[in-house]
Amino acid sequence: MINKLFRKKSVDQILLDSQEGSGLAKVLGVRDLVSLGIAAIVGAGIFSTIGLASFEGGPAISLLFVFVAFACVFTALAYAQFASTVPVSGSAYTYAYVAFGELFAWIIGWALVLEYAVSNTVVAISWSQYFVSMLEGFGIFLPKWLTMAPGYALDAHAKFLSDGMDALNAADKSGLDAYLTAPRIGDIPIIFDFPAGLVTLLVTWLVYIGIKESQRASNIMVMIKVGIIILVVVGGIFYIKPDNWTPFAPNGLRGVMGSVAAVFFAFIGFDSISTTAEECKNPQRDLPRAMIICLIICTVLYVAITLVLTGMVNYTELNVKDPLAFVFKYVGFDHMAGIVSVTSVIAITSALLVYQLAQPRIWMTMSRDGLLSKRFARVHPKYKTPSYATIVTGIVVAIPSLFFKMDFFVDLTSVGTFFAFILVCAGVLYMDHAGLSAKSKFKVPYINGKYLIGAGFVLAWILLFTYAQGTIDEWKSLSFAEIVEHKSLVLVFWLSWVLLAVMGFKYRFSLLPVVGILINLYLMSELGASNWIIFILWLVIGLVLYFAYGYKHSKLNKTTN
Repeated sequence: MINKLFRKKSVDQILLDSQEGSGLAKVLGVRDLVSLGIAAIVGAGIFSTIGLASFEGGPAISLLFVFVAFACVFTALAYAQFASTVPVSGSAYTYAYVAFGELFAWIIGWALVLEYAVSNTVVAISWSQYFVSMLEGFGIFLPKWLTMAPGYALDAHAKFLSDGMDALNAADKSGLDAYLTAPRIGDIPIIFDFPAGLVTLLVTWLVYIGIKESQRASNIMVMIKVGIIILVVVGGIFYIKPDNWTPFAPNGLRGVMGSVAAVFFAFIGFDSISTTAEECKNPQRDLPRAMIICLIICTVLYVAITLVLTGMVNYTELNVKDPLAFVFKYVGFDHMAGIVSVTSVIAITSALLVYQLAQPRIWMTMSRDGLLSKRFARVHPKYKTPSYATIVTGIVVAIPSLFFKMDFFVDLTSVGTFFAFILVCAGVLYMDHAGLSAKSKFKVPYINGKYLIGAGFVLAWILLFTYAQGTIDEWKSLSFAEIVEHKSLVLVFWLSWVLLAVMGFKYRFSLLPVVGILINLYLMSELGASNWIIFILWLVIGLVLYFAYGYKHSKLNKTTN
């Protein structure tokens, strides 16, 4: 049984399966892929979470964007090598099947549901908030019970009963209004987020009717939102007050790193273009180029916009959901604020489109391998898209977006993505060791890490004892139980570094994939143990589904038998 769990697919076998089962239209070039990548990355993150990140870390958050982009570059190189070697849909799921075997492939495929389908729920809810705000700017007011999850209204009503009207903020008052004005079935108020569900269905329809149509819509939306971001940067420069950049890191390193989840969420999506490999004209050449190009463009945009925002307004004012519009209202440039509000709706729509494009193609690939029902592999004879998988994705995203709070999904998305990134970087090490890299048309530049990985570990500890005495004192003050509860992920990071140093010395590991693993592990350790617990529960549910269906129906299982 152990052998079956870790059975692997060869590169040649995966390519053959994709040729037999594919009917997807090959229409995407490198420009289209870059556009899709920017559409995925520059979405809800830059229009919402960037404000919260700046509030927590101050102007220094611009450096965190550079650091996270640095981590993503190493991961992007690993994705690019896999994409040039195995140019099929499936992304990290397919890559894990080659490197680690079926069980890990399933785990990654299940984790990618968090990255795409679940994160799309967050994007849909965020879109709804901006859309409702935009309509109100034009004097159109939707009933409150049609614009939010029921949990917000119930919480606001409970707070009103316990603390009174004076204790309610603006959001609470909107929730209370929804509760009091909602139609009822008996004593149960009917409250749901109609715009979030509606936009999900509309985007699903667009993805369903064709990749070319989706790509054209994405290109238009990307041009609009990149244009407005450049306009914000250029226009905002004239309102910058250098005094707002002092202090540069008001809450120190802890404040900056505390925003890792928000900043990383702003970068999620560059890997989504690898799911369109079977619709690329030349995937082995274009996918690697597109990943690197869109990462560079987005990092420059993020750093520039962060410096402008924190220069225009003091960081303490940026704890808002619409920071780009807010800063122009703050300085009295209301017309610009209105333009940004409208553009943010377009920007978030494009991110929603790309995520909704990615998830069905992963399910399609898993279905071709026998791990999911054959229905997920159906390709529409006219539209050349994975029709059934697209419809299911629309339902999976639309229903939670109608009824659930956004908070529940945000951190889950980051944990699942970090997990996928780590395994893809580790997969490159396996490819080098097994000789599979010889088939790669793009390779991660090889730097012998035999001595450098261990030397880096020693240097890190020297720097830690030299410049981070406060951190050392904090560890000394913790009991063993507190270390296990609050610092277990940090221990995992250091132990992993030791293991990689030993294995790197033995097998002459390439340095860059190892750096990618370590940076992603470190960023993951900043998310907190509670997110890991939820993620583990998610994986347990996935394993139940695998052993109930996938293990038995796997094509490799039939081949083995």
